[in-house]
Amino acid sequence: MRIVLGPAGFVAGQDLLTAGPLDDASASAGPILPLALLRPGSLPEICAVLEICFRHGIPVVPQGGLTGLSGGASPCDGAVALSLARFSGIERIDPVQGTMTVRAGTVLQKAQEAAEEAGFLFPVDLGARGSCQIGGIVSTNAGGPGVIRYGMTRDNLLGLEVVLADGTVLSHLTQVAKDNTGYDLRHLFCGAEGTLGIVTRAVFRLAPPPPPVQTALCAVGSFAALPVLLQRARRDLILSAFEVMWHDHFLISGGRGFFAEAPDYALLIEVQGGDLEAWLEAGFTEGLITDALPAGSVAAAERFWSIRESRHPERSLKGLHNLDVSIPLAATEAFVSACRAGVLRLDPLAQSLFFGHLGDGNLHVIIDLPGLGPEGKTLLQDLVYPLVREAGGSISAEHGIGRLKRDWLDQTRSPGEIAAMRAIRSALDPRGLMNPGKLF
Repeated sequence: MRIVLGPAGFVAGQDLLTAGPLDDASASAGPILPLALLRPGSLPEICAVLEICFRHGIPVVPQGGLTGLSGGASPCDGAVALSLARFSGIERIDPVQGTMTVRAGTVLQKAQEAAEEAGFLFPVDLGARGSCQIGGIVSTNAGGPGVIRYGMTRDNLLGLEVVLADGTVLSHLTQVAKDNTGYDLRHLFCGAEGTLGIVTRAVFRLAPPPPPVQTALCAVGSFAALPVLLQRARRDLILSAFEVMWHDHFLISGGRGFFAEAPDYALLIEVQGGDLEAWLEAGFTEGLITDALPAGSVAAAERFWSIRESRHPERSLKGLHNLDVSIPLAATEAFVSACRAGVLRLDPLAQSLFFGHLGDGNLHVIIDLPGLGPEGKTLLQDLVYPLVREAGGSISAEHGIGRLKRDWLDQTRSPGEIAAMRAIRSALDPRGLMNPGKLF
């Protein structure tokens, strides 16, 4: 493989120690290093190294920007890590079709900037936009705050090219929305977490540039007001974000001083059309909103978002347990209450922080368990995921299953569904070499 990839594409031995991050943001691999880090720069190189690995039975762990939190890109014993960071770039923007063909190693922000320069909006946006890569976004079906307006990654994906475990290329880089020609393989690989093959290229539908965005930070006194506000925002405005922070998360993330008194719920709303000021006034008049701060400038809006994205937290958030789940809005209040109570039973010193994209049901649960040791994460998942199941939700909204959630997959997927997924994986990767130990 060193001969195929050359010195820029093959890292092994002691050089791995200085090659940069080799694990995703979950840091779940511990001291495990891959046999080698492969960094192919072309499709033929990708095919060649996969064919070699297949022939010799060497497992392959695909890696993108390493921003995931489920251990999906963590190295495992006896495997090579395959990064597509050198296989990057925008190949084509079609201004008539409104599409972009992009390589998997391209950083999301680069795709966004290219779309903007061409007069479009790239419809997928994440907080990790400066480091996450297109291949990882597709492989995890990433979401983000804009899902309420533009949908998940798969909703914006028109065509896909992937390389299977044995080096076979499946390329269907279509730019048309209507393509009823049998099984839709793009949706099979989108969200597969690299267990079926390596995503190499993708065609995305681009969106028209949005009109001037209006943003406001609102104080809300009761959870019951939030579904009403959401319903009215969908009816009266062109809604692009509906983010909610519970009291504790709002304070710890830098929200102190925005309101005379920190609210029970802080709502960050962003719209691309409609009269936000009139909507805020109506909510205030009816007692649904107790205070509101419209953003009078881009800088003010960015300041509001900095709280939501915890860019300047009042305390370190490292070491806390971050669970990424989806909960139906109607069940959210009861879920949060049950979760808080259960966590305090685990550890009376625990602190629970909640925030999320409530417009699409994605709730982030951040838990501090200072009284528990390393076993705290497992105990927490044993507590929370059955509550997610009872609420009719999903144990993973954005970051996938990886290896950190695989033991709880049956909480939100049936035995029949899991068996079907295993059969698909076995058919496309009969030797089980693609990202072993992940998902199942």
